[in-house]
Amino acid sequence: MLDLTQILAGPFCTRLLADFGAEVLKVETATRPDRTSATRPDANAKGRQDRPPAFLNTNRNKRSITINLKTSAGKELATRLATVADVVIENFSADVMERLGLGYDQLAPLNPRLIYVSMAGYGHTGPRREWTSMNMNLQAYTGLTMVNGAEGDLPTSISNSWNDYIGGLHATFGILQALSERRVTGRGANLDLAQFECSVSTLAPLLVASAASGRAPLRMGNRSSRAAPQGCYRCAGKDEWCVITIQDGDAWRGLIGVIGGGLADPRFDTLIGRIRHHDEIDALIEKWTSQRSKEEVESRLAAVGVSVSRMRRIKEVFEEEGPTAFRSMEDPPGYTIAATGVPFAFERNGLAPLAPAPALGQHTEQALSEWLGMTADDVRTLGEQGALV
Repeated sequence: MLDLTQILAGPFCTRLLADFGAEVLKVETATRPDRTSATRPDANAKGRQDRPPAFLNTNRNKRSITINLKTSAGKELATRLATVADVVIENFSADVMERLGLGYDQLAPLNPRLIYVSMAGYGHTGPRREWTSMNMNLQAYTGLTMVNGAEGDLPTSISNSWNDYIGGLHATFGILQALSERRVTGRGANLDLAQFECSVSTLAPLLVASAASGRAPLRMGNRSSRAAPQGCYRCAGKDEWCVITIQDGDAWRGLIGVIGGGLADPRFDTLIGRIRHHDEIDALIEKWTSQRSKEEVESRLAAVGVSVSRMRRIKEVFEEEGPTAFRSMEDPPGYTIAATGVPFAFERNGLAPLAPAPALGQHTEQALSEWLGMTADDVRTLGEQGALV
């Protein structure tokens, strides 16, 4: 796989495939660093200093080659690599690859089995094809920022690059499907993925409900139209909380058995009744939770079948979950770092062993030898032509 992606959406997709054992050759250049790697780690941080932790995690199990696509020799080299690749993937703005001579229509005649994946924010067709996109802009344009939070709140986005991860996931299963079809047809495919449309697809229930009713969906905050009560309730201590969701009558009776305190009111017996009196119920619940630690609240309510979880901070998640949610690898040798895992396991094989993210251009000569049969002299000539920068 020839990986011409940057920042997060594309690199997340290729990292997933690399975790499954795909050979991913990441094209980079020192003249225009990946903006993820442009932010250096703290000077006092332990471990590698050439790449930040986010880059190390997103680009593990890959190899790196430096190609200067602004030179004719660099463009020619990238074209040659694409002719022997199974997949070419890029997430530049629309038209960038065509201007470089590396668009699908330019490469497909040279490699009819090529699976070509584009991941522009708004795709390569339609009135928004030339728009520049970033995560929060896409969330605003999909309407996502106006369904998060509660009524009266300012528009609220989901942090941590929601669209990049959703786009990366969609691109991953698109590639797997294209590979499966190619085994039957022998032909490649051109996958034009719009990250905007990926985000819209996650809003399906809201879109369908709005289309049916003709009304904008309400901003529910921490509440739900299908479960009540539901909320984030203050616990004892400074800024400590527990989330409780009552999904059915059994859970409601379990909550009453533990808390009591006025919850056993006939007005609250049905879901409709609990939704109607949600504020009153919340006050009764929080009167009880605020006098207890979040651990006690979680333990006592979970024991009677209530859906409950204490609020954890990111540091707690890492320290408590350890190897079940995270994997570890040595990078550099002798220094262990944490990496997010793939959230399922295979009975046999299935996942590649973790390998550190590459240094810039670390595999240039090796990849050119293996992919194109180039000699050291050939590589030296390309370097003299300014193609390998």
